[in-house]
Amino acid sequence: MNIDWGSLLLVALVSLAAAVAVVVLVALALVGLSAARPDAPRGGAGASVASPAVATTLSYVCLLAAAAIAAYGIYLVAR
Repeated sequence: MNIDWGSLLLVALVSLAAAVAVVVLVALALVGLSAARPDAPRGGAGASVASPAVATTLSYVCLLAAAAIAAYGIYLVAR
């Protein structure tokens, strides 16, 4: 049995990149959703410049992108 180490490395790198992308997108979505809360603190060093509606929309876009990455990965495995 021969192992194609180049292909194995490529699969490992793509898997790592996809996992990091999903984690970053979900983290950005959570930050955006927490910034969109009406009781979120305003002002200070970590102040958001986006309106709550923009933050909520971008959060949903990030969650949709993370779900699309996961769905595509499942599609590739099931194919």
